[in-house]
Amino acid sequence: MMPDDIKTLSLEALSDLAGSVRRQILETVSRNGGHLSSSLGAVELVIALLRAFDPLSDRILWDVGHQAYAWKILTDRGGRFSTLRQIDGISGFPNPDESSFDAFIAGHAGSSLAVARGMAAARDLKGGAEHIVAVIGDASLANGMALEALEGYRGGRRMILVLNDNGSSCVQFDSEALLKSFGFSVLPRLDGHDISAMEEAFSHAKTSESPVAIPIRTVKGRGFAPAEESPESWHGVSAFNLSAPTAKGNSATLGWSDSFGRALTDLASRDSRICALTAAMCEGTGLSCFAREFPDRFFDVGICEENLVAFAAGLAKNGLRPVVAVYSTFLQRAVDQVMHDVCLLRLPVVFAVDRAGCVGHDGRTHHGMFDIPMLRSLPGLTIGQPSSVAELRDMLAQALESGGPWVIRYPRGKAVVACNETKQLKVGIARQLSNETASLQLWALGDQVPKAQRIAEILNNRGVAAGVVDARFIKPFDTDLLARQRAAGAVIVSLENGSVAGGFGEAIGADLRLGWPDEFIDHGSVEDLERQHGLDVESLVSRIEEFMT
Repeated sequence: MMPDDIKTLSLEALSDLAGSVRRQILETVSRNGGHLSSSLGAVELVIALLRAFDPLSDRILWDVGHQAYAWKILTDRGGRFSTLRQIDGISGFPNPDESSFDAFIAGHAGSSLAVARGMAAARDLKGGAEHIVAVIGDASLANGMALEALEGYRGGRRMILVLNDNGSSCVQFDSEALLKSFGFSVLPRLDGHDISAMEEAFSHAKTSESPVAIPIRTVKGRGFAPAEESPESWHGVSAFNLSAPTAKGNSATLGWSDSFGRALTDLASRDSRICALTAAMCEGTGLSCFAREFPDRFFDVGICEENLVAFAAGLAKNGLRPVVAVYSTFLQRAVDQVMHDVCLLRLPVVFAVDRAGCVGHDGRTHHGMFDIPMLRSLPGLTIGQPSSVAELRDMLAQALESGGPWVIRYPRGKAVVACNETKQLKVGIARQLSNETASLQLWALGDQVPKAQRIAEILNNRGVAAGVVDARFIKPFDTDLLARQRAAGAVIVSLENGSVAGGFGEAIGADLRLGWPDEFIDHGSVEDLERQHGLDVESLVSRIEEFMT
């Protein structure tokens, strides 16, 4: 099924098509994982858009892109949808590199109105006639960038805004009144599952010479009862049994996020100054337990990361101890606030940087590869990465008592619980785990420590003396230990879950720097991506042996 075919279908056939698309989304996501409830709610919207517009000449922008699985199926990727989020398969977000039907990249929220305005200006300067359509939903209109972009639409250029209200807004406000105040003509709210009504409204909006907003109401999780009943639980899911669906896995092992949340909640029970902040990611960052226990000290600012960091700075300036829990990929949106509002004033704000490193299936828009290169140049900022839950708790306690800004980074996935160290860690001091006199020393960060230990075991068995260092700190790093090893003639090899360009290995001047290459990494399982980029144990052993010879 392609867009031109959809234009010829009867209403009855369109209803059958919507059901078929939902089944395809459910079957694929149940196998591969992905963003489920938002895309299930947007199926009829996609069909109406494809009937009213030309998706190759008009520009349809999705904000945010995890609403757009039906868009992928009904443009040119229906036959490949089973490869969703798999290595060498299709991505989970719109991407012009993947298909000419995708007008823009759409992994982070809030950009559509600014991009649409730019596209409309370019169209008008070039004398074009195409329509520019921004589909904004899942609380993206509450994003700071979206609100900033609205100012440019006063008396502005021809474009169409589809406001998809699926009940997930993190900030409650009268969006329709807001849009009117910025010069939009706002049509009556529509049922976002009524294809005929939406198609008629879109056709009407195409005749306007000024900005038009079309509010629609959709049901998140439409057609799948568990997701309709608990849409947030089914927002982003791992693979599940479609015959007996549950949104959460059954692993008894805590992940890094939940381990952080528990540690912070425990510390907060003994220190009333501690507050927790998030940007619309309470559950994802492990803060649900904190929010339940200390609702007055928990703040969710919505999808507004600049606001998040500045808010935390205000709390810290007035004597509290704020902890900002944020994914690495989203902290990128607030680096200026980290520098200007926190580091310049040496404020005691702790950044718990989740999903640091490769996140796997969500791909290039969501990998946390760049936090070390972006942050390690900021004066006065301590940056640590624990290799176990015990180190995480210790770092968090020290950070909250330090009186200055800290970053504690950790990856997605299961945390290492077992830990045999007995001494409290010290800032800037690494831990030698094995073979301190070896001629090769592997300096590993956090989740890479177990991998370094496996590498060292193989190398030692092959006659290459190798030691392992749990680096613990990126800034300040252990200059004394490094100097002693250098003086003894050791070769220094760094291993990090992040970009090697500007990363930890560069900071310590490692002879061989192992980590993710200076490129945007695609999607797939972490294991598949590591093999593809030579970062699995066997490949790393070969690279080290080649370097040593």
